[in-house]
Amino acid sequence: MTFMETLRGWLGAPERRDYQPPVTMTTLGVGVPCEPANPYLAENLAVVLAAVNILSGTMAALPVIVYTRRQGERIEQPDHWLQKLVRGGPNSQQVWGGLIESAVASVELHGNALVEIERDENGSVNGLRFIPWPWVTAQLLSTGRMAFDVYEPQMPAMGARKRRLLAADVIHLKDRSDDGLIGRSRLSRARETLRAATAQQTFATAFLERGAQPSGVLEVPGVMTQEQRTTLREAFKSRHGGADNAGSTLVLDGGISWKSAQISPEDAELLASRRFSVEEIARVFGVPPPLVGDLSHGTFTNSREAARWFGQFSLTPRVRRIEAELNRALFGPGSRYEIEFDMSDLLRSDPETRWASHKIAVEAGILDPDEIRQIEGWNKRKVEAAKTPVEGEQAA
Repeated sequence: MTFMETLRGWLGAPERRDYQPPVTMTTLGVGVPCEPANPYLAENLAVVLAAVNILSGTMAALPVIVYTRRQGERIEQPDHWLQKLVRGGPNSQQVWGGLIESAVASVELHGNALVEIERDENGSVNGLRFIPWPWVTAQLLSTGRMAFDVYEPQMPAMGARKRRLLAADVIHLKDRSDDGLIGRSRLSRARETLRAATAQQTFATAFLERGAQPSGVLEVPGVMTQEQRTTLREAFKSRHGGADNAGSTLVLDGGISWKSAQISPEDAELLASRRFSVEEIARVFGVPPPLVGDLSHGTFTNSREAARWFGQFSLTPRVRRIEAELNRALFGPGSRYEIEFDMSDLLRSDPETRWASHKIAVEAGILDPDEIRQIEGWNKRKVEAAKTPVEGEQAA
C-alpha cells in the first residue's frame, strides 16, 4: 500500500465543504544531545580538535635539552639518562613525542595529565608511562600530600586493577587550578560557549539529515485522532525525511497542504554564528584562528604574525609550566640538572627571519658561523690544516 493510499483510507472523503479548523503537525527539530564539557564529545567540534592538535603536536615536536650550569655557563648533557629516554622512547609503547602529545592533550581536555615515573630496584628512573586521566581518582592525604588511585582496565572478566601512586611517583601536569591541587579544564570554564557551538553543529547535522529542507506544517482538514496524527507523521517522515530523500517530489491529496514554518539557516544566521563560535573557542584555548583553519580574516602577513603570537603567548606559558614540573619531579630541588624545550625551532618555517637573526648574532659577536651551522643541524666547516714547508723548500 502506497503512502497516498494509506492517507485516503483513514482520512475519508476529501470532498467535504463544511469548514473545519485545520490540525497542524509540526516537524520538530532535535535538542542538544550531549554535555559539551565532556572532552570526548567536545572533540566532535572541529575547532576543539584542531586547537588541541596544534598545541599538543607542536609541543611534542620541540627538541629537549638537558644541561647543567657551571660557573655561569650552560653545558649540555647529551648522555644524560633523560636524553636517552628522549631518543629511545620513554616506554615500550610510545616515543617521546607521543608521550608529550598525549599529556598535553589531556591537560587541554581534562585539565590534568598524569605520567608515572618507572624506577628500577635501585631507584633510578628507567621509563615514563602516560596514564589516562579518566582512570585516576586524586585524593588529599592527612599528611597534606597527594595520592592518585589508578583504576587500570583489564580483561572484561578481570575488572580493573587498582594501585596507588604518591606524588613522588608521578609527574602531575595541570591547567589553571582553583585549589592549587587539581587543574580545571578550559572546557568546563567555557561551558556555555561550547554548549552554543554544540547546539549549532547539532542543528546543522539534523538539517542535513532532513534533506537540507526547512521544517514545516502539514494542514489537514477535519479533526484527527491521535493514531491518525502518528500515522501521518511517520508516513511523511519515512517518505520525505533524511538526506537520501532530499529533492523528492511531494504529492499531497485529500485536502492536505504543506506550509514552511521554520526560518532558513541563512535567515537564522547559522553560518555566521558557527564562524563566530570558531573564534570564541579559539580564544578559549588561546590559539590564533588562522592556526585552527579559520582564514576568514586571514592574510599572508597576519598569518605570519599569528604564528609568532602562537609561539609567544600560546606555547611559552604552557612550555614553562611543563619544564618546571619535569624539573621538580625528575630532578628535585637543588639538582644541577635542568630540562628545557628548545622553542627556537619554531622559526625554522620562516627562513627570512631566521637568517636575518643569524646575521645579526654573528655581526654582534654573539655567535660564530660554526655555532650557526650547529643550530641549523649542519656539521662544522672543515678547515684544512696549514701546509708546512718541507725540508729544502724556502718558506714564502
